[in-house]
Amino acid sequence: MTYSELWRRLVPRYDEREAKAVARTLLEDVFKLSLTDLYTDGLERLTDAETSLLDNLFGRLEQGEPVQYVTGKASFCGREFKVNPAVLIPRPETELLCQTVISAFNAPYCALQPPEPLRVLDVGTGSGCIAVTLALDLWNSAITAWDISSDALLTARENAHRLQARVNFELHDVLQLDKAAFEASPFDVIVSNPPYICERERSDMAPHVLQHEPPSALFVPDDDPLIFYRAIARYALRRLKPSGLLAFEINPLYAEALRKMLEEMGFRTVDVKKDPYGRERVITAQKPLPAPPKEESPKRTN
Repeated sequence: MTYSELWRRLVPRYDEREAKAVARTLLEDVFKLSLTDLYTDGLERLTDAETSLLDNLFGRLEQGEPVQYVTGKASFCGREFKVNPAVLIPRPETELLCQTVISAFNAPYCALQPPEPLRVLDVGTGSGCIAVTLALDLWNSAITAWDISSDALLTARENAHRLQARVNFELHDVLQLDKAAFEASPFDVIVSNPPYICERERSDMAPHVLQHEPPSALFVPDDDPLIFYRAIARYALRRLKPSGLLAFEINPLYAEALRKMLEEMGFRTVDVKKDPYGRERVITAQKPLPAPPKEESPKRTN
C-alpha cells in the first residue's frame, strides 16, 4: 500500500488536489507520518493493527465523512479543537469574526476597553471555538457561551477544559429565550456565527457537509434567512451595554439585507468586512446610546 494508492481511493469524492490533502491530514494526525515518510517506506512500517485501522478510517473517508470528524479534531486560530458530528467544523471565515472582535478591544489604549472584565456572549457556540479563542486571546474578558444542543455544549466544555479557557456555558434557545437569559448582567460584546444557509442553497453544497454536519447549525428557512440575526439583535438591544458591540459571521448573499435591518433597528456604525477573497463575511454594529432626557421648557410668567 502506497500514499498514491490511498489518496486515489478518495478521487471519486474529491478532486486530486483535495484528495491528497485529505489523505495527508489523516496520515499525519493519526499515524504521525511526515511527508517524507509518505514518499518513502513510512506506510510499510505500520503494524498490522495500524494497517487495519488505516483501512477502516479510509473507508469512512470514502463514504464522504469529513476528515475532521474522522480524526476528531480541527485547527482554529492556531489551536486544535475536538470536533464530532454534534458540532460544525470550524472554518477560516469564523477566524475573521474572532480577529475582528479581538482587534477592536485589544488595540493599545482602546477607548472601548472598560477597566472591569469585558463581558462577552457567544450565541450558538458549537465546538466552543469562538468562545475559547476569545477567552484566551481577548484581554481581561469574561466569556459566556450559549447553545441549544446539550451535546454541543459537552464538546465545547471539553475543548475549554483542555485548552484551559474559562468559559461559562449555558443551554439556551435564542429563538425562545427564558427569563434567566434576560436577567443576565449586560454584555459589552455579543458575537455569533448563527445558522445562515437557506434551504434552497443545498444543491450548491458539498455532499460531505450535507450528509454529516448538523443541519440545525447550518440551515434557515428560505422565507426568513435572517431569523437568527433578528432574534440575537433584539436580545442585544436589551442586554448590550450602551455602545456595546454586536458582531456576526454572515452569508454574503444577505449582507445588504442584514445591514439595513440592523440600521432600522437603531444600531449605529454598522460595518461589513470582507474576507481575503473579497466576500462579505462579518458585520459589526454598536448599540445606540440612550436618548438624552428632554429638557423641560421654562414656564412663562406674566
